[in-house]
Amino acid sequence: MPHNTDTKTLPLTPPLSRRAFIGTTALSAMAIGAASKAYPAAPSAKLEMTEGGGFSYEVNHSEAEWREMLSDDSYFVLREGATELPKSSPLWNETRAGMYRCKGCDLDAFDAAWKVPLDKGWVFFTHSQTNAVLTGIDGPVPQYGNAMTSDAAFFEVHCRRCGSHLGHLLTVERQQVHCINGAALNFIPAAA
Repeated sequence: MPHNTDTKTLPLTPPLSRRAFIGTTALSAMAIGAASKAYPAAPSAKLEMTEGGGFSYEVNHSEAEWREMLSDDSYFVLREGATELPKSSPLWNETRAGMYRCKGCDLDAFDAAWKVPLDKGWVFFTHSQTNAVLTGIDGPVPQYGNAMTSDAAFFEVHCRRCGSHLGHLLTVERQQVHCINGAALNFIPAAA
């Protein structure tokens, strides 16, 4: 289903350069510190610095390949950092056991056991799978009630394997949670 920028999803900010992403990821890691448990990189992680100072992800595609493999809405969220409108994805109120995977590379990102049922319209988790996400700094999010001219900043959550935008780290109802776009995820129900 094609996206309609007036009613379905809105672009937030221009994508960060890889150099800016590295800097904001390091800043985010320091700021989150006590709020989340840090894990060392798994031996299978292939996130490496390039000569130009950017990241080299395990999964890379051209823009044309991303557009071919993703719906318009998923492309807009994963590759352009947009935030879907509340309750626009059926995953926001999914209650079955299972695994939520990054739609960009199929990495297991969130276990349904860690899902937090909040009637806000997005998918919330207490934490991610070990070594599944990176964080960065993102600008104001109109869907959260912030104007684009606001100085508000959020911790952005990215897939560790393909660099895709998944959502944000927020405090909602006095809980720090991963607020994730359903358009960024595939849900795989647990075997019955």
